[in-house]
Amino acid sequence: MKISEKTSVAKNVIYNEEAYTKLNQFIAENKFSMIFVLVDSNTHEHCLSPFLNRIEAQADIEVIEMEPGEQNKSIDTCSGIWKALSELGADRKSLMINLGGGVVTDLGGFIAATFKRGIAWVNVPTTLLSMVDAAVGGKNGVNLESLKNQVGIIKPAELVLIDTSFLATLPAPEMRSGLAEMLKHGLIADEDYWNRLTALNQLSLEDLDGLIEESIIIKENIVLKDPTEKNIRKSLNYGHTLGHAIESYFLENSGKTKLLHGEAVAVGMILATYLSVEVCGFSSEKMNEISKALVSLYGKIELTGKDQEEIIELMKFDKKNEGGNINFVLLENIGKPVIDCQVPNELIHKSFAYYIDLQ
Repeated sequence: MKISEKTSVAKNVIYNEEAYTKLNQFIAENKFSMIFVLVDSNTHEHCLSPFLNRIEAQADIEVIEMEPGEQNKSIDTCSGIWKALSELGADRKSLMINLGGGVVTDLGGFIAATFKRGIAWVNVPTTLLSMVDAAVGGKNGVNLESLKNQVGIIKPAELVLIDTSFLATLPAPEMRSGLAEMLKHGLIADEDYWNRLTALNQLSLEDLDGLIEESIIIKENIVLKDPTEKNIRKSLNYGHTLGHAIESYFLENSGKTKLLHGEAVAVGMILATYLSVEVCGFSSEKMNEISKALVSLYGKIELTGKDQEEIIELMKFDKKNEGGNINFVLLENIGKPVIDCQVPNELIHKSFAYYIDLQ
């Protein structure tokens, strides 16, 4: 399954200066009755003012703020924002702009798509993770307690604005979290892209801009071929079957330090690469190179036997499962993913043992 392409035919993802021109044109053409900007407390402080300074609108603009963090990506938060929209007079000609990271764009898209059976919305991702993953592709939704993305819809935003100047406000761990999704795109689509990403110490900020666009193009082209995730779009879940379970487990256990999404996915990718060797004949040499690169970027987390059992149990709730079977995305080679792979628990335990032994 070869999925690497260098150009995109998607028209709704716009970059940097052109993005604001396109947004202002979109607002003027549609004559929205009101505009709502959803932020969390971080993007309210760091991103809202420069964003609003670029917006030209005749309609009233109202700001709705939510609490930051994965723990707030919930139906309870949605309920509060739906109520705020109603109290502020939102109607079906309103526009919602989601200005924030993956939690804001995921949850904001779900809220907009369901409020009054759907109002228009625009995503303005402010983190690397949301630029290359969450804000692009049309997946919107919320968690059920600690279980990731159990409720949601697939419907794209009207526009996605990529303004990489927002990344200047981002802490280093958040940058690394987004980088994990870019690395995943390299593994499933393009070995040359993977190699360039793992040589980050040789890259400039201009290089990073180009790599972000390339990562978005990889995802866009996959989504355009399979918008409802019946086939090739499943490849975007590489590292996520175990990664989401690890993220959920660390989120719900007070004795564990919470992991950022990309940190958990990095572990999941190492485990999935080991499984790829065992199930798909992936190169052991490449597995060790991938593991070394990911450990050098993300370090390692401690996983006890009890942790492993509970993480495996959580995988039963993965939304990619069918007929009670847990489905993995594995690799035959870099750029050649294999979807719907079923793996016995014995091999999953061996993958954990491999991870624990990594230096």
